This record gives sequence, structure tokens and C-alpha cells, in this order.
Amino acid sequence: MARLKYDSQFQRMLVQAAFLLVCIWIGIEFHYFVKWGMSRGALPFVERPPGVEGFLPISALISLKYWIETGIINDVHPSGLIIFLAIVGGSLLLKKSFCSWFCPVGTLSESLWMLGQKLFGKNFTLPRWLDYPLRSLKYLLLLFFGAAVWAMDADSMAAFIYSPYNKMADVKMYYFFAEMTTAAVVTILVLMGLSVVVKNFWCRYLCPYGALLGLASFLSPLKIRRTASTCIDCELCTKACPSNIKVHAASTVRSDECTSCLQCVEVCPVKNTLEMRAPVVKRGVPTWAVAALVVLVFIGVTGAGMMAGHWRNGMTRDEYLMRFPKIDSPMYQHARGSVPEYGPQD
Repeated sequence: MARLKYDSQFQRMLVQAAFLLVCIWIGIEFHYFVKWGMSRGALPFVERPPGVEGFLPISALISLKYWIETGIINDVHPSGLIIFLAIVGGSLLLKKSFCSWFCPVGTLSESLWMLGQKLFGKNFTLPRWLDYPLRSLKYLLLLFFGAAVWAMDADSMAAFIYSPYNKMADVKMYYFFAEMTTAAVVTILVLMGLSVVVKNFWCRYLCPYGALLGLASFLSPLKIRRTASTCIDCELCTKACPSNIKVHAASTVRSDECTSCLQCVEVCPVKNTLEMRAPVVKRGVPTWAVAALVVLVFIGVTGAGMMAGHWRNGMTRDEYLMRFPKIDSPMYQHARGSVPEYGPQD
């Protein structure tokens, strides 16, 4: 019990494991749903898990802009929007907490660099002249996607949202991973290999989702804050930080790379010197409370979406059975960002 209350890394590991199990459960359910669709209804029906929409961030971003402009939460991928709001909401309160507490890719990335430490005795840090340009890549990707969505008006957003392509985007994603090309496999293996030697390579340099959360995290009132008067300059916090932030030199950790993982707080030998704290407030948030807040924000937002009826999509079994056999047709492609024209019966 003491470890559950005081050990932030044990708390984080439990949250990571629980969320990873949820993602695996969603994946298994979705696999059997797709198998049902591919069999044209011959196999027993398995309900499509709405949580799979959390893996469609571009659709969620378009849904967000469409909601802001029209006041309509579409019924094609409603849970995708709700999950997106929960993730961004967590960053507005607790920095990029999703990345280190929930994200399954972040959990895998962390496992890989920890493996690298065991294999090589350390991880490699890229020199600043290379690190800074590479870190800009995720922001360039975010700018590319953000500019594309920003340029869409309400009609073009509606055309995308209700297109046959977007309606089956989750199934298309399934096929991508189930029938990966050699190029895709090689790319994933290269990224995994780089993550073994360089901490969080994908997250640090290439993830546009992380870039968005990093920008949102600047508004977070809760940040890691250091009390200089009690600090003994041991620099253990900086050595522990997986994001290579110079925590020992900052009064407040404002970096967009901070994920509120609390590793720096955990290793600090002087009580109350490093804390997750709001401005002006003298007392820090206990690590168990940080863990509880991370979970409660996510559950609270997604739960509100469920109670409001914006969780399950509006597609019927009959519609899915009509669409599954057509999924390889041009109507379900998204070539160079354009959606093929479709009619009311499509």
C-alpha cells in the first residue's frame, strides 16, 4: 500500500499497464468485428468497440473544427472527438501527461529505451545541433495537418466526415496493420531500433500528436517547480529526466517536452524541493493525487461523452455489411488528400 501511495513510478506503471490492456482488449474486439464484416455476416456478430476511434486523430481534428463551426458532433466517429478532447484536456491541466501515463506508443517507446540501457549500459543523446532541428520535425508535421484542416470550410469538412472513406477509416487502419507492406514493416523496425538507442525517438522527433499536446501544455497551471533554497544541486533530477530537460537549472519546468512522468520528483533526495505545483500555491500536489487527476480527467471527459450520447457511432449492421465488400473500391480511397465524389446512396 505504501508503494501505491508514495511511489510515482509504480503508480504510473499501473496506469500504463491498465490502459495498454484496454487498448489490447479494444484491438481484439475490433479484430472480431472486422472478421464478422469480412464474412458478410456469416460469423457471429461482435460489437464494434467505439474506443478504436482514438486511433484516428486526423478525423478527430476535423470533427473538432466542424463542431466549433457548426455546433454539431457528428455521429460517424463521435468517440474519436471525445477521446481527443480528453487527451488535450489532460495536457491543459497536467502538461503532456497522456504521453507518459496513457499512450501505448509512449509505453512501448519507454520499454525500448529501458531495454537499450540494459543492453548498452546507457542511451545515446544526440548533439544539440542535431537535436533541435529534428525536434522541429514533429511541429512541421503538425503544421502540415493543421493547415490542411484550417483551410477546410464547413461544407468540405462535412463532405469528408460523411464520406465512405471516413466511415470505414478505422477498418482501413486495421487492414494497414494486418496486411503491412515490406516498406511499412521496415519503417516500424527502424523506428523501434532508433528508440532502443535514443530515448523516445518517435515521441521526441516525429509525433505530431505530441507536438500539439506540447503546445497545449504551456497553458497548464500544474508544472514541476523547484525550490532553489533547499536544492542541493545534485543534478539527479536532470539525469533522471527522459526528455533531457535541465530540471536542476529551472525554477519552473516549462518545456514542451515535459510529460509529467515525475521521474525527477521521484529521485530528488530533498523533500518538497521538486513538486508538481500550481503558481503561487506553496504546497505541491502529492504524487498519488497527480496519478488520480490524470485518470479522472480522462475518465471524466470520456464518461461525459458517453452520458451525452456521443460515444457509439450511428452506423447500423446493415450499413457495415453493405460497405465491407466495397472497401477496396476507389470510393474508399483517399488519394493525395482528396475524397472521391459520392452520392446519397454511397
